[in-house]
Order: sequence, then structure tokens, then C-alpha cells
Amino acid sequence: MNTWSYIIRRLLYTIPIILGVCLIIFAIFNLSGYDPAQLLLGKHASAKQIAEVRHELGLDRPLVEQYLDIVKSAFTFDFGRSWATKQQIIEMIKEGAIPSLTLTLPAFLISTTLSILLAIVVSFFRGKAIDRALVIISVSLMSIPSLAYILFFQKFFAYEMGWFEISGYEHGFPYFVPYIILPVIIMVVLNLGPDLRYFRTVILDDIYQDYVRTARAKGLSEKAVLLKHVLKNSLIPIITYVIIQIPFLILGTLLLESFFSIPGLGGLTVKAVFDNDFPVIKAMTILSAMGYIIFTVITDILYTVVDPRVRLK
Repeated sequence: MNTWSYIIRRLLYTIPIILGVCLIIFAIFNLSGYDPAQLLLGKHASAKQIAEVRHELGLDRPLVEQYLDIVKSAFTFDFGRSWATKQQIIEMIKEGAIPSLTLTLPAFLISTTLSILLAIVVSFFRGKAIDRALVIISVSLMSIPSLAYILFFQKFFAYEMGWFEISGYEHGFPYFVPYIILPVIIMVVLNLGPDLRYFRTVILDDIYQDYVRTARAKGLSEKAVLLKHVLKNSLIPIITYVIIQIPFLILGTLLLESFFSIPGLGGLTVKAVFDNDFPVIKAMTILSAMGYIIFTVITDILYTVVDPRVRLK
């Protein structure tokens, strides 16, 4: 099948998925039993005040119309205005995307590259001391809650040692660099454990395949087998793992942005939760779902680039 035909076909398949996701989002926010108007006004609000706010926010309209509004926003990215700030939500998202990317993108690139390199090393020395040591370290890193890392690094390295900025953010390069160094380090530490274990497992699964034994029988060195054959054949699960994480980079990290006062999308989402700002929460939920769907299609297409045996159908 032609690549463009496949892309168009997959994009058409995503339409019912998006409609289903919108239905789930609608059910969560509209049929949960909570009245957003009541939450905004407080428990002492009168019935008249609640009715006025419900009308102002469009909550008294038929449920079908409210659902269609969610569907429309998913395809047009017109999410309306924030209940808390009265700003256009799409503008708030645009403003928050850059700070989120300045934090998540370098951390993602560093942790992914480092994890793959370490996975190759432990696979080369599988079963030896360095392999066991790195496995123990990765499991230990995964066992500690992310909040503990944030509080320890922030207190010890930023407050007591004074090596990094404790919190804050300045727009524009290179002004933001001092503010993201410590959050990037924390994010790399958080990602290193699960990434290393996953990549190590993927590579080791291929090492014991028949084609690897054939390559060794032909006299190829262990290094050549690992780099030229095993790593190449491990690219499909690695690509799947890496590409699916990309949409969540744009959405930022909730805890890091909140604790370090970085005005990104993660902090925007946390603030929206505390403010009961349902339009912003719905917008972020829709963007998460849309990003996951789109990058799933991209992943399928990339399979054919790294593995000629894969055919688009």
C-alpha cells in the first residue's frame, strides 16, 4: 500500500476513536454528579446564583450540544475561555508549551540517549558485575517516589549548596537555562531507571534469537553482532517506546513545574484543578488523547523505515 494512502486511512480510523474519547471526557466531566457552578460559587451560593452561572457557562444547554462542543474543540482546537482567568485557552496553551518543552525536551534527549548507551553496555557485559550493578541501580531509582527526588534535590543542591536556582523561570534563551538545570537532572534520574530496564530487556530478547547465533557462527565479534544486528532489530520496540512519550513532553510534567514554579502546561493543569477550571482541564485531556493517537500513527509509519520486512496494510 502507498504510504500516503496508509496515512489517510489511519487518520480516518482515528475519527471514531476521537469521538469515543470525547464521549468519555464528556461523561467524566458532565455526568460525575458534581455541579461546576456549585464548585465555583461555594456551598453558600443561592439557587438563583447557581442558575445564573450555569446559564453563563452554558451548562444548562442540552447534553448533546455540550458533547458536540467537545467534539468541535478536538478538531478545531478552539477550547473557549478559561473560567478562572477569562483568557482564550489556546493562547494559554501556546504560552505554556515553550517553558514545558525547554524542560522536558533536553531531559528526554539526555535520558533516552544515556539509557540506550547503558543498555548496550550491560547487554555486552550481560551477567557480569557491571550488568548486575546497573540493574540494581535502575531498580533502586524506580523504587523512590518522584516527590522525594524533587524535595531532596531542591533542598540539598539548591537551598543548602546553592548550586542551582530553587525556583522561577525567565523567558528567552539563555535566561531560562539556570532555572531548568536542576529540574532536568531530576527528570533524567526519574526516567533513567525504567528506560534502562526496558531497553536492556529489549536488547537481551534479541541476543538469544537464532540469527544472532548464526552471526556468531560466521565469526563476527560480539561487538559487531550487538551493534550491527541486535540493535538494528531492536529498533521497533525502542521506537514505539520513545515516540509514544513525545506528546507527553509537550504537556509538561505536573510535579516538577509546580515545585519549581515553571509556567508550563503541567503547572497550568495543576492550577486548573485547584481552581475547578473545567474548560482548561478538558482541553489538556483532549490534547493528551489527540497527541497519543497521532504519534501512534507516526510510530507505525516509522516501522517501515527501520525494518523493510514491515509492510503497510
